[in-house]
Amino acid sequence: MPKLSVIVPFYNVRQFAPDTLRSLHLNARPDFEFVLVDDASKDETPALLERAADELSRVARVRFVRHEENGGLATARNTGLDAARGEYLTFLDGDDWLARGYLGELLTAIEELGCDFVRTDHVQATGRARTVVRHPLGRRGEVLDPREAILPADRSTSVDYAYAWAGAYHRRLLDQGLLHFTDGLRTAEDRPWIWKLHREATSFAVLNLHGVFYRRGVASSLTQIGDARQLDFIRAFDQVVEETAKDRDADLLLPKAVRTYCAIIAHHLADIDKFEPSVARQLRTMSSAAIRRMPQELLTDVLDTMDLRRSATLRRLRRTVTSAKAAAL
Repeated sequence: MPKLSVIVPFYNVRQFAPDTLRSLHLNARPDFEFVLVDDASKDETPALLERAADELSRVARVRFVRHEENGGLATARNTGLDAARGEYLTFLDGDDWLARGYLGELLTAIEELGCDFVRTDHVQATGRARTVVRHPLGRRGEVLDPREAILPADRSTSVDYAYAWAGAYHRRLLDQGLLHFTDGLRTAEDRPWIWKLHREATSFAVLNLHGVFYRRGVASSLTQIGDARQLDFIRAFDQVVEETAKDRDADLLLPKAVRTYCAIIAHHLADIDKFEPSVARQLRTMSSAAIRRMPQELLTDVLDTMDLRRSATLRRLRRTVTSAKAAAL
């Protein structure tokens, strides 16, 4: 069994994949496994990965899997999880990269702590600029209860730092069904995943480690494209709210889930000009329906505690929904 499997999905990243693959080579060990998943790329990415897999296999274990059809990041990660054989697992996106030696430090830390999973800081790379982005939890190198890191509702917490690649995970979580993503989600795929992990795992820790370089501002990145795939955040947060409502501590945790959902809706509505006109209309319609599905008494409490700008946006949306329902009667 490899000590660590690194799952790396790729899709049309010919420009950036060489940096990613070079960083894997700089982190390679004979007991590491790199699972490279090509999600039906239409550029030269598959040929590049074939050559890289051959080179990497001289210094580490390599699995190269190709999709016949594009399924999105969540599906590609799931393919990697199904193929991975490591005692520990981590992720990397195909346009990001790692600092030399980072994976070894990550593995040493989680083995020494003995917990279900660890989370790390990361470096945001925008052009030539570099910014360290810290995990919201200040307590470092200490084994904690993941459920206790979900709250408070009105502050940024561990479930708001949803990046799957910012950490490592023991295989027992995979065996328990806690590491797979909701198949087919094109965006916000990390959100239901991180909530489930924090609700159901038993131990975690945050490390003072930032060796993942997260590339921002890439024109081809889904976060930069205003098409209908962006609207998958609705399905993702519907899942968060639905699953959290069934939790034994739903009364405590659900306000956080609803508040975060509202904040994301307000964020997208504030940035609505980036969407194609038909998608913008769809965003308003789907957001209105989402507001209607939320527990209304809890929604009122959440809106009363949000900042004025976002609260006003959501209250207008809520009034529209209420008016439409009244007209229908």
